[in-house]
Amino acid sequence: MNNERDQADQPGASDSGRALTRREAREMRSSHTPPATSAVAVSEGDRSVVTALPVAPVGARQWTGTSNRKSRAPRRQAGWGCLVAVILVAAMGVGSYYFLNEPVTKVWNRIFPPPNPDYVGSGEGTVDFVIYSGDDGSDITHNLVKQGVIKGYDAFYNLLLATKPAPQFVPSVIRLKLKMSASAAIVALLDPKNRLENTFVIPEGMAMKDALQAAATASHIPLTELEAAAASPQSFGVPAEAKTLEGFLFPATYTVSPGMAARELIKTLVDRTFLALDQAGVSADQRWRTIVLASLIQREAGLAADYPKVARVFLNRLDPKLWPTGLLQSDATIAYGTRHTDRVTTTDAERTDASNPYNTYVHAGLPPGPISNPGDLAIGSALRPADGPWLFFVTWNLQSGETIFSTTLAEHDAAVAKWQAWMQTNPSYG
Repeated sequence: MNNERDQADQPGASDSGRALTRREAREMRSSHTPPATSAVAVSEGDRSVVTALPVAPVGARQWTGTSNRKSRAPRRQAGWGCLVAVILVAAMGVGSYYFLNEPVTKVWNRIFPPPNPDYVGSGEGTVDFVIYSGDDGSDITHNLVKQGVIKGYDAFYNLLLATKPAPQFVPSVIRLKLKMSASAAIVALLDPKNRLENTFVIPEGMAMKDALQAAATASHIPLTELEAAAASPQSFGVPAEAKTLEGFLFPATYTVSPGMAARELIKTLVDRTFLALDQAGVSADQRWRTIVLASLIQREAGLAADYPKVARVFLNRLDPKLWPTGLLQSDATIAYGTRHTDRVTTTDAERTDASNPYNTYVHAGLPPGPISNPGDLAIGSALRPADGPWLFFVTWNLQSGETIFSTTLAEHDAAVAKWQAWMQTNPSYG
Protein backbone atom coordinates (compact mmCIF):
# COMPACT_ATOMS: atom_id res chain seq x y z
CA MET A 1 0.00 0.00 0.00
CA ASN A 2 1.22 3.43 -0.89
CA ASN A 3 2.14 6.10 1.66
CA GLU A 4 0.76 8.88 -0.47
CA ARG A 5 -2.84 9.72 0.13
CA ASP A 6 -5.22 8.71 -2.62
CA GLN A 7 -8.93 9.04 -2.21
CA ALA A 8 -10.75 5.73 -2.40
CA ASP A 9 -14.12 5.26 -4.01
CA GLN A 10 -15.88 5.25 -0.67
CA PRO A 11 -16.14 8.38 1.48
CA GLY A 12 -13.33 8.73 3.96
CA ALA A 13 -11.24 6.02 2.31
CA SER A 14 -7.58 6.21 1.43
CA ASP A 15 -4.82 3.88 0.35
CA SER A 16 -3.39 2.39 3.49
CA GLY A 17 0.09 1.19 3.56
CA ARG A 18 3.73 1.57 3.23
CA ALA A 19 5.92 2.99 0.45
CA LEU A 20 9.15 1.10 -0.14
CA THR A 21 12.18 1.92 -2.17
CA ARG A 22 13.79 -0.23 -4.82
CA ARG A 23 16.28 -1.38 -2.27
CA GLU A 24 13.62 -2.45 0.20
CA ALA A 25 11.74 -4.39 -2.45
CA ARG A 26 14.87 -6.53 -2.79
CA GLU A 27 15.31 -7.05 0.94
CA MET A 28 15.32 -10.61 2.12
CA ARG A 29 15.17 -12.56 5.32
CA SER A 30 16.23 -16.08 4.45
CA SER A 31 14.46 -18.91 6.22
CA HIS A 32 16.64 -21.71 7.49
CA THR A 33 14.30 -24.68 7.82
CA PRO A 34 15.43 -28.08 6.49
CA PRO A 35 13.78 -29.22 3.25
CA ALA A 36 11.36 -32.06 2.89
CA THR A 37 13.74 -34.10 0.73
CA SER A 38 17.29 -35.28 1.17
CA ALA A 39 18.17 -34.41 -2.43
CA VAL A 40 18.72 -30.76 -1.44
CA ALA A 41 20.07 -29.64 1.89
CA VAL A 42 18.41 -26.53 3.30
CA SER A 43 20.04 -24.49 6.05
CA GLU A 44 18.30 -22.05 8.10
CA GLY A 45 18.06 -10.46 12.07
CA ASP A 46 31.24 12.21 33.21
CA ARG A 47 30.36 14.16 34.67
CA SER A 48 29.01 14.35 38.23
CA VAL A 49 27.05 17.44 39.12
CA VAL A 50 27.55 19.03 42.55
CA THR A 51 25.10 21.71 43.60
CA ALA A 52 26.70 24.68 45.39
CA LEU A 53 24.52 25.79 48.27
CA PRO A 54 24.58 29.53 49.14
CA VAL A 55 26.05 30.19 52.61
CA ALA A 56 25.37 33.37 54.55
CA PRO A 57 28.46 35.56 55.13
CA VAL A 58 30.29 34.94 58.41
CA GLY A 59 32.06 37.53 60.57
CA ALA A 60 29.44 40.31 60.87
CA ARG A 61 28.52 39.79 64.50
CA GLN A 62 25.27 41.24 65.76
CA TRP A 63 24.62 42.22 69.37
CA THR A 64 21.65 40.33 70.70
CA GLY A 65 21.81 41.25 74.38
CA THR A 66 23.32 37.89 75.40
CA SER A 67 26.80 36.98 76.46
CA ASN A 68 29.56 36.15 74.01
CA ARG A 69 29.61 32.47 75.12
CA LYS A 70 25.94 32.04 74.32
CA SER A 71 26.01 33.99 71.10
CA ARG A 72 28.93 32.01 69.53
CA ALA A 73 27.44 28.56 70.13
CA PRO A 74 24.64 28.92 67.56
CA ARG A 75 27.16 30.24 65.04
CA ARG A 76 29.42 27.21 65.56
CA GLN A 77 26.39 24.93 65.13
CA ALA A 78 25.41 26.74 61.92
CA GLY A 79 28.94 26.39 60.52
CA TRP A 80 28.97 22.65 61.21
CA GLY A 81 25.55 22.36 59.59
CA CYS A 82 26.76 24.02 56.37
CA LEU A 83 29.82 21.79 56.28
CA VAL A 84 27.67 18.68 56.65
CA ALA A 85 25.32 19.91 53.90
CA VAL A 86 28.23 20.47 51.51
CA ILE A 87 29.63 17.01 52.29
CA LEU A 88 26.24 15.40 51.68
CA VAL A 89 25.80 17.21 48.38
CA ALA A 90 29.29 16.18 47.28
CA ALA A 91 28.57 12.58 48.25
CA MET A 92 25.35 12.68 46.27
CA GLY A 93 27.26 14.01 43.27
CA VAL A 94 29.86 11.27 43.46
CA GLY A 95 27.16 8.66 43.99
CA SER A 96 25.21 9.95 41.00
CA TYR A 97 28.29 9.42 38.87
CA TYR A 98 28.86 5.82 39.91
CA PHE A 99 25.25 4.71 40.11
CA LEU A 100 23.49 6.84 37.51
CA ASN A 101 26.11 7.53 34.89
CA GLU A 102 25.66 4.27 32.95
CA PRO A 103 21.81 4.23 32.93
CA VAL A 104 21.67 7.93 32.04
CA THR A 105 24.14 7.34 29.23
CA LYS A 106 22.02 4.52 27.88
CA VAL A 107 18.89 6.66 28.02
CA TRP A 108 20.72 9.54 26.34
CA ASN A 109 21.97 7.26 23.55
CA ARG A 110 18.47 5.96 22.95
CA ILE A 111 17.12 9.49 22.60
CA PHE A 112 20.14 10.85 20.72
CA PRO A 113 21.82 7.86 19.05
CA PRO A 114 25.47 8.23 18.05
CA PRO A 115 25.90 9.34 14.43
CA ASN A 116 27.62 6.12 13.29
CA PRO A 117 26.35 3.24 15.45
CA ASP A 118 28.38 0.06 15.24
CA TYR A 119 28.58 -3.31 16.95
CA VAL A 120 31.78 -4.48 18.62
CA GLY A 121 33.43 -7.78 17.79
CA SER A 122 33.08 -10.57 15.26
CA GLY A 123 29.40 -11.28 15.88
CA GLU A 124 27.27 -14.23 16.92
CA GLY A 125 25.08 -16.89 15.28
CA THR A 126 24.90 -17.28 11.51
CA VAL A 127 22.98 -15.84 8.59
CA ASP A 128 23.21 -16.53 4.86
CA PHE A 129 23.61 -13.21 3.08
CA VAL A 130 22.92 -12.81 -0.63
CA ILE A 131 24.64 -10.39 -3.01
CA TYR A 132 22.58 -10.11 -6.18
CA SER A 133 23.67 -9.15 -9.64
CA GLY A 134 23.53 -5.36 -9.88
CA ASP A 135 23.86 -4.72 -6.13
CA ASP A 136 26.14 -1.78 -5.39
CA GLY A 137 27.80 -0.86 -2.10
CA SER A 138 24.76 1.04 -0.89
CA ASP A 139 22.42 -1.87 -1.65
CA ILE A 140 24.69 -4.28 0.18
CA THR A 141 24.93 -1.97 3.18
CA HIS A 142 21.17 -1.52 3.44
CA ASN A 143 20.62 -5.28 3.27
CA LEU A 144 23.29 -5.94 5.91
CA VAL A 145 21.47 -3.59 8.27
CA LYS A 146 18.09 -5.16 7.52
CA GLN A 147 19.37 -8.67 8.20
CA GLY A 148 20.96 -7.65 11.50
CA VAL A 149 24.53 -8.25 10.36
CA ILE A 150 25.64 -4.67 11.10
CA LYS A 151 24.14 -2.02 13.35
CA GLY A 152 24.07 1.05 11.14
CA TYR A 153 24.52 2.21 7.58
CA ASP A 154 27.14 4.94 7.96
CA ALA A 155 29.78 3.02 9.93
CA PHE A 156 29.96 0.27 7.30
CA TYR A 157 29.51 2.39 4.19
CA ASN A 158 32.11 4.97 5.22
CA LEU A 159 34.60 2.19 5.94
CA LEU A 160 33.75 0.58 2.62
CA LEU A 161 34.54 3.81 0.77
CA ALA A 162 37.79 4.20 2.68
CA THR A 163 38.98 0.65 1.96
CA LYS A 164 41.79 0.54 -0.62
CA PRO A 165 41.83 -1.07 -3.04
CA ALA A 166 38.07 -0.85 -3.42
CA PRO A 167 36.41 -4.20 -2.52
CA GLN A 168 34.99 -6.17 -5.43
CA PHE A 169 31.74 -8.03 -4.73
CA VAL A 170 30.24 -10.71 -6.97
CA PRO A 171 26.77 -12.29 -6.88
CA SER A 172 26.97 -15.02 -4.26
CA VAL A 173 25.66 -16.45 -1.00
CA ILE A 174 27.96 -15.69 1.93
CA ARG A 175 27.70 -17.10 5.44
CA LEU A 176 28.04 -14.24 7.93
CA LYS A 177 27.27 -13.66 11.59
CA LEU A 178 24.78 -11.38 13.29
CA LYS A 179 25.84 -8.23 15.16
CA MET A 180 29.23 -7.87 13.49
CA SER A 181 31.31 -4.72 13.64
CA ALA A 182 31.63 -2.91 10.32
CA SER A 183 35.27 -3.90 9.95
CA ALA A 184 34.56 -7.55 10.76
CA ALA A 185 31.70 -7.62 8.25
CA ILE A 186 33.88 -6.32 5.41
CA VAL A 187 36.57 -8.90 6.14
CA ALA A 188 33.98 -11.71 6.26
CA LEU A 189 32.32 -10.61 3.02
CA LEU A 190 35.63 -10.73 1.17
CA ASP A 191 36.79 -14.05 2.63
CA PRO A 192 36.31 -16.78 -0.03
CA LYS A 193 35.93 -19.39 2.72
CA ASN A 194 32.57 -17.86 3.66
CA ARG A 195 31.12 -18.23 0.17
CA LEU A 196 28.65 -21.10 -0.20
CA GLU A 197 29.06 -23.01 -3.45
CA ASN A 198 26.14 -24.48 -5.44
CA THR A 199 23.87 -22.64 -3.06
CA PHE A 200 21.05 -20.21 -3.65
CA VAL A 201 18.60 -18.35 -1.49
CA ILE A 202 14.94 -17.62 -2.09
CA PRO A 203 14.30 -14.69 0.27
CA GLU A 204 10.86 -14.29 1.77
CA GLY A 205 8.77 -12.26 -0.65
CA MET A 206 10.79 -13.06 -3.78
CA ALA A 207 8.72 -13.56 -6.94
CA MET A 208 8.83 -16.84 -8.87
CA LYS A 209 10.70 -15.49 -11.90
CA ASP A 210 13.50 -14.20 -9.67
CA ALA A 211 13.58 -17.42 -7.65
CA LEU A 212 14.00 -19.50 -10.80
CA GLN A 213 16.82 -17.24 -11.95
CA ALA A 214 18.60 -17.64 -8.61
CA ALA A 215 18.18 -21.42 -8.82
CA ALA A 216 19.53 -21.52 -12.37
CA THR A 217 22.60 -19.48 -11.47
CA ALA A 218 23.57 -21.70 -8.53
CA SER A 219 22.61 -25.09 -9.98
CA HIS A 220 23.89 -24.46 -13.53
CA ILE A 221 20.57 -25.88 -14.73
CA PRO A 222 19.48 -23.75 -17.71
CA LEU A 223 16.76 -21.29 -16.83
CA THR A 224 14.69 -22.50 -19.77
CA GLU A 225 14.63 -26.00 -18.31
CA LEU A 226 13.48 -24.75 -14.92
CA GLU A 227 10.78 -22.60 -16.52
CA ALA A 228 9.60 -25.57 -18.62
CA ALA A 229 9.40 -27.76 -15.51
CA ALA A 230 7.40 -25.11 -13.65
CA ALA A 231 4.98 -24.60 -16.55
CA SER A 232 2.70 -27.44 -15.36
CA PRO A 233 1.86 -26.37 -11.80
CA GLN A 234 -0.85 -28.96 -11.15
CA SER A 235 1.66 -31.77 -11.77
CA PHE A 236 3.29 -30.73 -8.49
CA GLY A 237 0.04 -30.99 -6.53
CA VAL A 238 -0.74 -27.30 -6.05
CA PRO A 239 -4.39 -26.15 -5.85
CA ALA A 240 -6.44 -26.16 -9.04
CA GLU A 241 -6.76 -22.37 -8.94
CA ALA A 242 -3.01 -21.94 -9.44
CA LYS A 243 -2.01 -20.99 -12.95
CA THR A 244 1.69 -20.81 -11.99
CA LEU A 245 3.84 -21.93 -9.08
CA GLU A 246 3.93 -18.39 -7.68
CA GLY A 247 3.61 -18.64 -3.91
CA PHE A 248 4.66 -22.30 -3.77
CA LEU A 249 8.47 -21.96 -4.01
CA PHE A 250 9.32 -21.84 -0.33
CA PRO A 251 11.85 -19.19 0.77
CA ALA A 252 14.97 -20.82 2.21
CA THR A 253 18.64 -21.52 1.53
CA TYR A 254 19.15 -24.46 -0.83
CA THR A 255 22.30 -26.37 -1.76
CA VAL A 256 21.96 -28.25 -5.04
CA SER A 257 23.17 -31.82 -5.40
CA PRO A 258 25.36 -32.58 -8.46
CA GLY A 259 23.38 -33.81 -11.44
CA MET A 260 20.00 -32.75 -10.10
CA ALA A 261 17.33 -32.39 -12.80
CA ALA A 262 15.14 -29.31 -13.22
CA ARG A 263 11.92 -31.03 -12.19
CA GLU A 264 13.53 -32.57 -9.12
CA LEU A 265 14.72 -29.17 -7.96
CA ILE A 266 11.33 -27.53 -8.51
CA LYS A 267 9.59 -30.38 -6.68
CA THR A 268 11.87 -29.85 -3.69
CA LEU A 269 10.83 -26.20 -3.44
CA VAL A 270 7.11 -26.98 -3.76
CA ASP A 271 7.24 -29.86 -1.29
CA ARG A 272 8.91 -27.55 1.20
CA THR A 273 5.95 -25.20 0.89
CA PHE A 274 3.51 -28.04 1.52
CA LEU A 275 5.50 -28.95 4.63
CA ALA A 276 5.25 -25.36 5.91
CA LEU A 277 1.49 -25.29 5.29
CA ASP A 278 1.00 -28.63 7.03
CA GLN A 279 3.08 -27.55 10.02
CA ALA A 280 1.01 -24.36 10.28
CA GLY A 281 -2.19 -26.42 10.34
CA VAL A 282 -3.53 -25.32 6.94
CA SER A 283 -5.99 -27.83 5.50
CA ALA A 284 -5.75 -28.74 1.83
CA ASP A 285 -8.93 -26.82 0.93
CA GLN A 286 -7.53 -23.63 2.55
CA ARG A 287 -4.08 -23.71 0.97
CA TRP A 288 -4.94 -21.38 -1.90
CA ARG A 289 -6.55 -18.56 0.09
CA THR A 290 -3.88 -18.81 2.77
CA ILE A 291 -1.01 -18.55 0.29
CA VAL A 292 -2.60 -15.65 -1.58
CA LEU A 293 -3.19 -13.64 1.62
CA ALA A 294 0.22 -14.57 3.04
CA SER A 295 1.93 -13.38 -0.16
CA LEU A 296 0.41 -9.92 0.34
CA ILE A 297 1.40 -9.82 3.99
CA GLN A 298 4.94 -10.84 3.05
CA ARG A 299 5.31 -7.98 0.57
CA GLU A 300 3.65 -5.30 2.68
CA ALA A 301 4.82 -5.96 6.26
CA GLY A 302 8.11 -4.75 7.72
CA LEU A 303 8.90 -5.74 11.29
CA ALA A 304 8.05 -9.26 12.41
CA ALA A 305 5.73 -7.95 15.13
CA ASP A 306 3.66 -6.12 12.49
CA TYR A 307 2.85 -9.13 10.32
CA PRO A 308 -0.31 -10.11 12.27
CA LYS A 309 -1.46 -6.46 12.24
CA VAL A 310 -1.00 -6.16 8.47
CA ALA A 311 -3.01 -9.36 8.11
CA ARG A 312 -5.78 -7.80 10.18
CA VAL A 313 -5.86 -4.66 8.01
CA PHE A 314 -6.40 -6.75 4.88
CA LEU A 315 -9.04 -8.91 6.55
CA ASN A 316 -10.84 -5.81 7.86
CA ARG A 317 -10.90 -4.41 4.33
CA LEU A 318 -12.41 -7.66 3.12
CA ASP A 319 -15.22 -7.22 5.68
CA PRO A 320 -18.08 -5.30 3.99
CA LYS A 321 -19.25 -4.02 7.38
CA LEU A 322 -15.92 -2.30 7.98
CA TRP A 323 -14.91 -1.46 4.40
CA PRO A 324 -17.86 -1.55 1.97
CA THR A 325 -15.81 -1.23 -1.22
CA GLY A 326 -13.71 -4.32 -0.53
CA LEU A 327 -10.71 -2.58 -2.14
CA LEU A 328 -7.42 -3.64 -0.55
CA GLN A 329 -5.54 -0.79 -2.27
CA SER A 330 -2.21 -2.60 -2.14
CA ASP A 331 0.51 -1.12 -4.32
CA ALA A 332 2.41 -4.39 -4.10
CA THR A 333 -0.33 -6.18 -6.03
CA ILE A 334 -0.30 -3.54 -8.77
CA ALA A 335 3.48 -3.72 -9.08
CA TYR A 336 3.26 -7.49 -9.44
CA GLY A 337 0.67 -7.15 -12.18
CA THR A 338 3.03 -4.85 -14.11
CA ARG A 339 5.88 -7.38 -13.55
CA HIS A 340 7.81 -4.85 -11.47
CA THR A 341 8.70 -7.34 -8.77
CA ASP A 342 11.60 -5.19 -7.59
CA ARG A 343 9.36 -2.51 -6.07
CA VAL A 344 6.04 -1.93 -4.36
CA THR A 345 5.47 1.70 -5.33
CA THR A 346 3.13 2.70 -8.16
CA THR A 347 2.16 5.65 -10.31
CA ASP A 348 -1.19 7.41 -10.57
CA ALA A 349 -1.74 5.86 -14.00
CA GLU A 350 -1.03 2.37 -12.68
CA ARG A 351 -3.47 2.81 -9.80
CA THR A 352 -6.30 3.63 -12.22
CA ASP A 353 -5.48 0.94 -14.78
CA ALA A 354 -8.43 -1.47 -14.71
CA SER A 355 -6.76 -3.75 -17.28
CA ASN A 356 -4.38 -4.96 -14.58
CA PRO A 357 -6.21 -7.83 -12.84
CA TYR A 358 -3.91 -7.36 -9.82
CA ASN A 359 -4.99 -3.73 -9.38
CA THR A 360 -6.62 -3.81 -5.95
CA TYR A 361 -7.42 -0.11 -6.21
CA VAL A 362 -9.95 -1.04 -8.90
CA HIS A 363 -10.79 -4.72 -8.34
CA ALA A 364 -12.28 -5.67 -4.98
CA GLY A 365 -11.18 -8.64 -2.92
CA LEU A 366 -7.98 -10.65 -2.99
CA PRO A 367 -5.90 -10.60 -6.19
CA PRO A 368 -6.31 -13.53 -8.63
CA GLY A 369 -3.19 -15.24 -7.27
CA PRO A 370 -0.15 -14.94 -5.00
CA ILE A 371 2.24 -12.05 -5.62
CA SER A 372 5.29 -13.54 -3.88
CA ASN A 373 6.58 -16.61 -2.10
CA PRO A 374 5.74 -16.19 1.60
CA GLY A 375 7.58 -17.67 4.58
CA ASP A 376 6.45 -19.17 7.86
CA LEU A 377 5.72 -15.87 9.60
CA ALA A 378 3.47 -14.57 6.83
CA ILE A 379 1.63 -17.89 6.61
CA GLY A 380 1.12 -17.96 10.36
CA SER A 381 -0.12 -14.35 10.36
CA ALA A 382 -2.67 -15.13 7.64
CA LEU A 383 -4.04 -17.87 9.89
CA ARG A 384 -3.78 -16.00 13.19
CA PRO A 385 -4.11 -12.24 12.59
CA ALA A 386 -4.01 -9.73 15.42
CA ASP A 387 -7.22 -8.30 16.85
CA GLY A 388 -7.81 -4.65 16.01
CA PRO A 389 -9.96 -2.16 14.08
CA TRP A 390 -7.16 -0.90 11.79
CA LEU A 391 -7.87 -0.02 8.18
CA PHE A 392 -4.61 1.77 7.29
CA PHE A 393 -0.90 1.43 7.93
CA VAL A 394 2.24 3.29 6.91
CA THR A 395 5.90 2.53 7.61
CA TRP A 396 7.10 5.97 8.66
CA ASN A 397 10.74 5.03 9.41
CA LEU A 398 12.22 3.05 6.54
CA GLN A 399 15.43 2.42 8.43
CA SER A 400 13.92 0.84 11.53
CA GLY A 401 10.75 -0.44 9.87
CA GLU A 402 8.51 1.23 12.45
CA THR A 403 4.91 1.24 11.22
CA ILE A 404 1.85 3.18 12.35
CA PHE A 405 -1.56 1.48 12.16
CA SER A 406 -4.63 3.70 11.98
CA THR A 407 -8.39 3.35 12.12
CA THR A 408 -9.44 6.68 10.63
CA LEU A 409 -8.31 8.61 7.59
CA ALA A 410 -7.28 11.56 9.77
CA GLU A 411 -4.99 9.32 11.79
CA HIS A 412 -3.54 7.88 8.62
CA ASP A 413 -2.90 11.33 7.14
CA ALA A 414 -0.98 12.28 10.29
CA ALA A 415 1.10 9.12 9.96
CA VAL A 416 1.82 9.89 6.30
CA ALA A 417 2.96 13.39 7.30
CA LYS A 418 5.35 11.82 9.80
CA TRP A 419 6.74 9.55 7.08
CA GLN A 420 7.17 12.53 4.72
CA ALA A 421 9.04 14.45 7.41
CA TRP A 422 11.33 11.47 7.98
CA MET A 423 12.03 11.24 4.27
CA GLN A 424 13.04 14.89 4.20
CA THR A 425 15.82 14.16 6.69
CA ASN A 426 16.73 10.79 5.13
CA PRO A 427 16.87 11.45 1.37
CA SER A 428 19.02 8.36 0.72
CA TYR A 429 15.90 6.22 1.13
CA GLY A 430 14.07 8.04 -1.64
